[in-house]
Amino acid sequence: MAFYLVRARLRIARVMELRARLDRGEFRSMRPFGPALTAALENARWDPEAGEAVWEEEDYCSPPLAMERAAVLDHYFEDLRVERVPSGEGWRRIAGLPSLWDQPFVQNPDVLPWEGEGPACDLTTGLCS
Repeated sequence: MAFYLVRARLRIARVMELRARLDRGEFRSMRPFGPALTAALENARWDPEAGEAVWEEEDYCSPPLAMERAAVLDHYFEDLRVERVPSGEGWRRIAGLPSLWDQPFVQNPDVLPWEGEGPACDLTTGLCS
């Protein structure tokens, strides 16, 4: 088994669907990765500087996360990158980041605030106010 620090750009238009599926536990029954994927995504963090979701995930595949990507991840994320880490190291490195699920765009995916009270950017047009 290997552990990876995963970074990916969230497909904002699908964030509410992903949250709803996690809340319903839809991924837990996927074998063999469902429980680990569910726990990882439920605890995912948001890196505001990079504009990316980040989490640690255990995996048995080569290439890493192949089954997870085919079944779930590629639908909700793009530009997914992995870095092999010792178990728990990924979570330690991102512990200071805010939860992905506490971000304002989770409830309103049309507007993504990049920094605190800073400009809000419409991901459809690319315009920021």
